[in-house]
Amino acid sequence: MPPSMATENATITDGAEQLKLSANEAFKAHKYSQAIDLYAQAIELNSENAVYWANRAFAHTKLEEYGSAIQDATKAIEIDPKYSKGYYRRGAAYMAMGKFKMALRDFQQVKKICPNDPDAAKKLKECEKAVMKLKFEEAISVPESERRSIVDSIDYRVIDVEPQYAGARIEDDVVTLDFVKKMMDDFKNQKCLHKRYACQIVLQTREMLQSLPSLVDINVPNGKHFTVCGDVHGQFYDLLNIFELNGLPSEDNPYLFNGDFVDRGSFSLEVILTLFAFKCMSPPAIYLARGNHESKSMNKIYGFEGEVKSKLSDKFVELFAEVFCCLPLAHVINEKVFVVHGGLFSVDGVKLSDIRKIDRFCEPPEEGKLQLSCLFHMFIFPFQLLLPYYSRNLVVRSHEVKDEGYEIEHDGKLITVFSAPNYCDQMGNKGAFIRFEAPDLKPNIVTFTAMPHPDVKPMAYANNFLRMFS
Repeated sequence: MPPSMATENATITDGAEQLKLSANEAFKAHKYSQAIDLYAQAIELNSENAVYWANRAFAHTKLEEYGSAIQDATKAIEIDPKYSKGYYRRGAAYMAMGKFKMALRDFQQVKKICPNDPDAAKKLKECEKAVMKLKFEEAISVPESERRSIVDSIDYRVIDVEPQYAGARIEDDVVTLDFVKKMMDDFKNQKCLHKRYACQIVLQTREMLQSLPSLVDINVPNGKHFTVCGDVHGQFYDLLNIFELNGLPSEDNPYLFNGDFVDRGSFSLEVILTLFAFKCMSPPAIYLARGNHESKSMNKIYGFEGEVKSKLSDKFVELFAEVFCCLPLAHVINEKVFVVHGGLFSVDGVKLSDIRKIDRFCEPPEEGKLQLSCLFHMFIFPFQLLLPYYSRNLVVRSHEVKDEGYEIEHDGKLITVFSAPNYCDQMGNKGAFIRFEAPDLKPNIVTFTAMPHPDVKPMAYANNFLRMFS
């Protein structure tokens, strides 16, 4: 190799290492998006360094971009099949997605490469336990064809309300604005809603959602407005702030909440009952889309299941799981704005008519079109691929933390909106919502900061097992 070329290669290597060190510092400061950008620059200079790919995978995991984390970790493994952190990072991302069997294979590789590492052995053992538990649950589960709806065994009218109960009450089975306001005020003061009323709200919401198509068309009349919110993730006090800033949901002030209402934050039950109650009060006042956290596997890991068991009962866990399967997958506003939780499909040529035909009434499968609201954050397409099939003016998605609460890409044709500020009490991000005015539907983005909340930590009801892998 000529000396000049050797010098150039050394310079490139040094530059990549400096970028990696800067990325590591950003990572330590919880600036994960900045770290991802810096690792990407290092990869551009030296794409054959497995460490850069594995480190970027870890940063993606911190932002819950698990699909991207899996892709980067897989690349690290391809470059160096003996690099244990590649398998570790991929296994952790699979764990976070509830894909325990796939995670197990990666942690088995970690143990094989590092047989004397006590941490690797511990994590493999915990992963084996998770897979064994999953197999047991699968073995005792009732076949889908024989499964009865939990609704068949519930009648909220027979649930007695004790005389000493002083909380919000639904009179004559009608959910009114006064009731919702009283309920939210009780929640704000950490009081519980009676099981009878919680049950009525969830059942009535289920009935309404069942009648909706998988793709819902929304009409906003000229001169009217419409608000789209992203992930709320159980941050009830920030939800109250959204309503303080933008008004309560009503027919004249309608909202779309674009998935991930629950998990992570420890006031998820308060969030979902509030959103459902507004739906019962006035169906045109609020629209709800399914996110990847509206599923059994996510709720089991990230806290909603534990919270519901603690605040209500095991039966409500089943009830919520069934209602989440009724949530629509996507919305179109005035034939101009396409709104979906995670992003676009992993295959070309999917039309709006295809989305309308999806039988969504099930738990999300590993692959297929129903992934629309679940795993497809790894499948964000260049926007120009959208145009032949959707012909929308704008795509709005959520799913990812953004420092400013939103991000605009592809010449303004794609907006990510995230409505959980200071996510998990540690990210330091702003929250945002988008207000559209008809007929132009130009997006007016409003940002806001996190509100104080009672001293209940995020993930307070979550599966402790996951924390080992984060």
